[in-house]
Amino acid sequence: MDYRRLGRTGLQVSPLCLGTMTYGTPQWRDWVLDETQSRPFIQQALDAGINFFDTADMYSDGESERVVGRALKDFARREEVVVATKVYNPTGNKGPNERGLSKKHIRHAIDASLTRLGMDYVDLYQIHRWDYDTPIEETMEALHEVVQSGKALYLGASSMHAWQFAKAQRVARENGWTPFSTMQPMVNLIYREEEREMIPQCLDQGVAVIPWSPLARGILAGSKPVGSEGETTRARSDAQMRQWNLGLERDRPVIEALQALAREKGGSPAQVALAWLLQKPGITAPIIGASKSHHLDQALGALDLTLSEADIERLEAPYVPHEVVGFR
Repeated sequence: MDYRRLGRTGLQVSPLCLGTMTYGTPQWRDWVLDETQSRPFIQQALDAGINFFDTADMYSDGESERVVGRALKDFARREEVVVATKVYNPTGNKGPNERGLSKKHIRHAIDASLTRLGMDYVDLYQIHRWDYDTPIEETMEALHEVVQSGKALYLGASSMHAWQFAKAQRVARENGWTPFSTMQPMVNLIYREEEREMIPQCLDQGVAVIPWSPLARGILAGSKPVGSEGETTRARSDAQMRQWNLGLERDRPVIEALQALAREKGGSPAQVALAWLLQKPGITAPIIGASKSHHLDQALGALDLTLSEADIERLEAPYVPHEVVGFR
């Protein structure tokens, strides 16, 4: 495994990050695996050299953090792994101050996450979304206090407008607070809108990009789009997939080019889609999900697949602009 530097930090992370939204309790979402079913995937990832794990307090209303924390404690030394979690959405309780990015919520949320994870600190603490109801100055000061207290080593952000990210970074630096070291946007072959402003901004500022949904919720791996015959259990119950309109007729030329190139390369569409993303400038570690053992095997196979400039052009040429989604 060739590890990559996480932006301008000193952290070295695997070029694939295991996302753990799938692990927790099916009482939260019917496609989520319980703890017994989840642990083998975390073990498999560690055995393969993956040292980067991404969760969030909202996943399974906190149960994902518990499952991940217990598994990592059993299977690895804390020094070996890089653990990321997130704050913003309500977790379990739904009180008015138990959500968002206020100083009060951040202070409670980090302590609750650490308790569930069974850890003294997280390597990366990320805001899950932009909070339109809290001044960014309050949020950045509260996040800086989390770092100063030793409860997180670095800060990260997720899907937002590039101007919002720039504003947050400016506020942090002007006040001597900790800026964001990472950005987690949605990027994949059929949703590339972040290439217009966010990724160039991150490249310029040395911010690591760790994309979520690199396979477009499985569509690039062969899953049926929402509303089509044969759609997956997750597609049927995932409200966000219905909102994003990915995998529609406009995306068919990209998907067909991906499938054709995969046949020629002797790999799977998922491997080629991941290989494309891994070769993009500024991309540090796509966040992959795995609910079957071959999902991880295929993702790891993408690390050995090199695409030529002609291959990349072939995959990218059919893309058409999309409406901006994934920010809320």
